[in-house]
Amino acid sequence: MGQYVSIARIGLLPVTAFSIVLLAMIAAFLGMRLYSVLGKRTGHEQEPVLPRRDERAAPSPVRLEEGETSSSPTASAADTSGLVYEPAAEIGLRQLLATDRNFDAGRFMEGAESAYRMILEAFWSGDRDTLRDLCDDDSYEAFVEAIEARDGRGEKLDNRIVRIDSAKITAVELDRKEARVTVRYQADISAITRDSDGKLIGGSMSDAAPTDDLWTFRRAIGSNDPNWLLDEIEAA
Repeated sequence: MGQYVSIARIGLLPVTAFSIVLLAMIAAFLGMRLYSVLGKRTGHEQEPVLPRRDERAAPSPVRLEEGETSSSPTASAADTSGLVYEPAAEIGLRQLLATDRNFDAGRFMEGAESAYRMILEAFWSGDRDTLRDLCDDDSYEAFVEAIEARDGRGEKLDNRIVRIDSAKITAVELDRKEARVTVRYQADISAITRDSDGKLIGGSMSDAAPTDDLWTFRRAIGSNDPNWLLDEIEAA
């Protein structure tokens, strides 16, 4: 159910080649996997872009109160600064809560931000084991294909997530017994690409670029496995 498109919830489309890495995906959460709940590519493009699906417009962000339980999601159009979801996602969140009473939006977003860092860091370093644990089959294969293409060119990435400015749920879909939750990440990422000798090929660690991506995670409702898997990534 996933295939990357031009950049890569992940139902990602075929991998596209670019000059530098898609600056926006995930760092280590110190041994934690995405438990119970669980960026636009930007400058310096000199690396095959991660697979993405068709680019679809996502609702403008709005954010359950950080401390509010997901059992009563309320999004106010007048004051959305404290929400972890956009108003357009509220109906889907209510449907998910009615189906899975254990879902908690606040906990999900904590895991989603960790997943973002973990997956990006794993991709940048070529850590296939971590990607295998956090991605569905199509997403994993797309990442591996991009890693192999990069290795074939003798390139290495030295990317860093400077900060995540915003992370919000933009959409929730229920398909039979599977839930899909899309999160919009807006972050600043510094990227450097080096050749096999360590020589700088492109990018700058002192020049962080803004990223804006939609990541979709999926999980079978009622599954004994509490982890959500990355299913698709696309530009916001």
